[in-house]
Amino acid sequence: MNERVMLSLPHMGGNEQKFVHDAIEKNWVVPLGPDVNGFEKDLEGYLTTQDESTTENRIHVVALSSGTAAIHLGLVMLGVGHGDDVICQSFTFAASANPVKYLGANPVFVDSEPDTWNMSPQFLEEAIKDRIKKTGKKPKAIIPVHLYGMPAKMDEIMAVADQYEIPVLEDAAEALGSTFKRQKCGTFGKFAALSFNGNKIITTSGGGALVCPTEEDARKVMFYATQARDQAPHYQHSEIGYNYRMSNICAAIGRGQMEVLPGRVRRRREINKRYRDTLHAIKGIRFQTEPSGDFYSNYWLSSILVDPAKTNGVTREEIRLICESANIETRPLWKPMHLQPVFSDCPFYGDGTSEQLFADGLCLPSGTILTDYQINYVISCIIAAVT
Repeated sequence: MNERVMLSLPHMGGNEQKFVHDAIEKNWVVPLGPDVNGFEKDLEGYLTTQDESTTENRIHVVALSSGTAAIHLGLVMLGVGHGDDVICQSFTFAASANPVKYLGANPVFVDSEPDTWNMSPQFLEEAIKDRIKKTGKKPKAIIPVHLYGMPAKMDEIMAVADQYEIPVLEDAAEALGSTFKRQKCGTFGKFAALSFNGNKIITTSGGGALVCPTEEDARKVMFYATQARDQAPHYQHSEIGYNYRMSNICAAIGRGQMEVLPGRVRRRREINKRYRDTLHAIKGIRFQTEPSGDFYSNYWLSSILVDPAKTNGVTREEIRLICESANIETRPLWKPMHLQPVFSDCPFYGDGTSEQLFADGLCLPSGTILTDYQINYVISCIIAAVT
């Protein structure tokens, strides 16, 4: 195939250009504006469940420049500071843990459980107990991740967090549209981070958002995100602030994307089903899978595990290289944070589950812009690699 099959490209819905044109026409080419407000309201409406529709219970969303900025400001709002422990999922992208270091705090990494590939509630509690024993104080926050759109076991994680009275900052960067027990991912923790990077299920080119529990919290986040400028006719600052607000032009793209979000979730799930239906008979290949009806994944990226003992010795890396030679982009699963050189001195609690996932796992092209022909081409290359 001459045209490269990409992992997850942006997919425009049609009205993004209209929103952007209107913003330019009205000269809203600034970090604030009506499209930022509109995008935030669209997200709030999408994430708020029916029984939360009253004003006092409604969540609040602040649009920001990236998902990383959202995690950073979430930690700021939770009072994380120098020397504090923050428990992080090891099996994830570095952006989940980097903001901990921004604040001079200590990432404490927890392994995955094999059902969802997300934070193990068992090792989470073990880490909390051990850090209290060793430091004399509780960790300041917990950051679970919904990896590749698969919801974490939030009931068990929240039970541990509540028992020890530690707030949860949910990393839902990959999970917009996913639910656990019919509750939207991004609404379980005290705060939650979303991402609209170019490879996500919807995009604002670059951008993110912080989901907040109250209007007061959202106002404080906006304050920090706009350089923490005090109320005064001149520029006065009593706290450290950040340049983290989303631009109105990016938010205009997001408003168009929100119109097609349900369809994007359906298409990702259709692609995942197509991979499963055609590859399920191959011994040694298995998928990241919803453990039960409680889990509803947007399947942002369809991901497989390859067992060389059952594929005549063919490894994940060999499949990746064969796909690469066929002009197909695939990607190994995340290298766990506790194996990263930059975090090598951080505590880790686990049994090697994430290390094995990294060794055996591969993300397949999953973008909604892909055609059925392209998906079938990927499938044919994988079949040829292992047969």
